[in-house]
Amino acid sequence: MNRSIEFLEAIDGVWRTPIPAEVMARARRSLLDYLAVTCAGAAFQKEKLGKYWEFAEPEEGSFRAIGTGKDLVLKEAVFLNGLNAHALDFDDGTNSGIIHLGSPIFSLLLPLAQRYGKSVDEVLKAAVTGYEASYTMAVSIQPGHKAMGYHATGTCGTLGATLAAAYMLGFSDEERFHAFASACVAASGMLKVLDDGSELKPYNVAKTALLSLTALQLGKSGFKGHADPLGGRGFFKMMTGKENVELKPVLLNGTYAIMKSYTKPYASCRYTHPAVEAAIHLRPSVKASDVKEIDIRTYDLAVSGHDHTEIPGRYSAKMSIPYATAAGLIYGKAGLQEFTEEAVKREEIVALTKKIHVSSDDALSAVFPGIQAAVVTIKTKNGEYTDRVDFPKGEPENPLTDEEFRSRYDGLMEYAGVLPSVSGEVYDTVYKENATIEELVKKL
Repeated sequence: MNRSIEFLEAIDGVWRTPIPAEVMARARRSLLDYLAVTCAGAAFQKEKLGKYWEFAEPEEGSFRAIGTGKDLVLKEAVFLNGLNAHALDFDDGTNSGIIHLGSPIFSLLLPLAQRYGKSVDEVLKAAVTGYEASYTMAVSIQPGHKAMGYHATGTCGTLGATLAAAYMLGFSDEERFHAFASACVAASGMLKVLDDGSELKPYNVAKTALLSLTALQLGKSGFKGHADPLGGRGFFKMMTGKENVELKPVLLNGTYAIMKSYTKPYASCRYTHPAVEAAIHLRPSVKASDVKEIDIRTYDLAVSGHDHTEIPGRYSAKMSIPYATAAGLIYGKAGLQEFTEEAVKREEIVALTKKIHVSSDDALSAVFPGIQAAVVTIKTKNGEYTDRVDFPKGEPENPLTDEEFRSRYDGLMEYAGVLPSVSGEVYDTVYKENATIEELVKKL
């Protein structure tokens, strides 16, 4: 069977199935998470964005670049939404797909929803479908896809964002197919952006959202793609090196992809979280000044690119298991303030980071992604202390409570400089009956 038709028919079934109330509730939280993270990301990158305005001179328009207070032309708003949404590496994702799901999808959907007068609920339904498409494709080709050096947020995310928007805008079957075919051609994303102090990881999300927009425009304009862009020497061969890829079923294990996504309580790469939490657990028993060395064992995919102890800046710190763990032990948290340029240069945390060694463990690797564990052993002058974390806070198995989520949301908005009255209005609007995206985003 044509692999592309097989995949698209499965996603179409998701779109046509009424979404359960608990899934829509999770989607509302995902949208709020996106808005808060993107506003905070814009604040985090304020200096660089200032240089961007000066050099690029983005054209004014009608579409809000979230967190900037600026209305720009459609393509600029989509691009900057993506750039800011992933700036903090605080956006949602899944471990089994090794992909950030929401940031590319909402970065595209919100400006388009403004343009076409869509409601919050229309956006959420499209987002649920887009999450399913991105996740199903990612989980079908991982972990080999990552091993080849690809960032699934850029590759599979392009497919999901394109399909989400095509459904929201009511594309015909033919238009949607050819938009998808264009997305398969455009999809790209390099994991090298995580290495050696690179600050380009957010660019993967920015260009993903933008490429999804251009794929939509081509599909709507009648540009025809290949009859099977996934099969033959298409997307599967390009992204995995082989043609015979087993497509996983949609609603894998009986749950929607959006229900499988995590919400980060720590402002660093998800691979750091089990070790951070273990360090926080051990903190009452250990003084950082007494530490001789710290050994961290975790699953193999988490090690490469995340075991560095030389931290040139805040982007590098977010990708480092040793630095994030040191922050957890010293401060009892690993939030935004622990990853500022000032924080990463503090003598105490620099010294502790260099005492931490990360290695892969065969047993922990064997149970990934079902369990995403780390074992932290701290050797001190007074003895050894060990803790294991299988499901850090924010995972579907260990979700944030409503109170914890609201506190996180409020904290991100405060970091972004959004007045409490405004962030409260935004929160309430997401739950307001018949609310439009226009009235939501204009507050930001």
